[in-house]
Amino acid sequence: MSHRTPDWLLERIALGELPPEELAAARARLATEPGGLERLARLEADDGATLAKLPPSQVAAEIERRRRVVDASRSPSASTPPRRWLPAVALGMPVVAGLALLMFVSQRELPEEPRPQQAVLLETTRTKGLEPKLLIHRQTAGAPEPLADSARVQAGDVLQLSYVSGGRPYGAVLSVDGRGSVTLHAPESPTGPLELKGGTVPLPSAYALDDAPAFERFFFVTSDEPFELNALMESARELAREPERARREPLPLPPSLSQTSLVLEKGPRA
Repeated sequence: MSHRTPDWLLERIALGELPPEELAAARARLATEPGGLERLARLEADDGATLAKLPPSQVAAEIERRRRVVDASRSPSASTPPRRWLPAVALGMPVVAGLALLMFVSQRELPEEPRPQQAVLLETTRTKGLEPKLLIHRQTAGAPEPLADSARVQAGDVLQLSYVSGGRPYGAVLSVDGRGSVTLHAPESPTGPLELKGGTVPLPSAYALDDAPAFERFFFVTSDEPFELNALMESARELAREPERARREPLPLPPSLSQTSLVLEKGPRA
């Protein structure tokens, strides 16, 4: 019985996001599947139709922003673990497909938010009652699935992380797991905190869970002033040394830093 390439992998083939050898092998497998190349052609056509609806100014601005992201990730100082990240857009693929995926993520993968009201609120320096929060969606064959605290996940799940700044100008997103590993998700290198934007903002790369046991916990740390990322990462490493503490206790941080977190339980889904 032939194996059908899943939709999430088909998207990454269309976008050229796989390493060259894996991409060539994946396309070769598609050619042997009944209707495989036809599925790929339909997906690429849909991506092109999505791009055609974008204003030219938005297309140009997004190309330049993504170019800077990719250049930064290729610098020697970048410390992003390559085996666990899936770039949302890579410049090695056709620009049309990359920007179409961007619109797919921004229009369909993020939760329904009261956009006009939210935009007004987040333009202020600090809005009472609006707190920073982290959003996580699992990519599926259908609609992206929002994950709440204590949701069950497993190795291989692809997650899209997004944040709402709550009016705070600086922040960072990181995670610890049941193996004691610490991963910095944003910014992409520990040279300084991320300058946060208003609205619901997806991180530029999706995240593929590895086989670390027990749990994966994601932290969103925010501040009114720039802060030292190296000190933040050291605090996370200290907490991660004791997995049971890392699962439930907050990061040991100074009062000037605020934090929120989501814990995902690792294991087979019921």
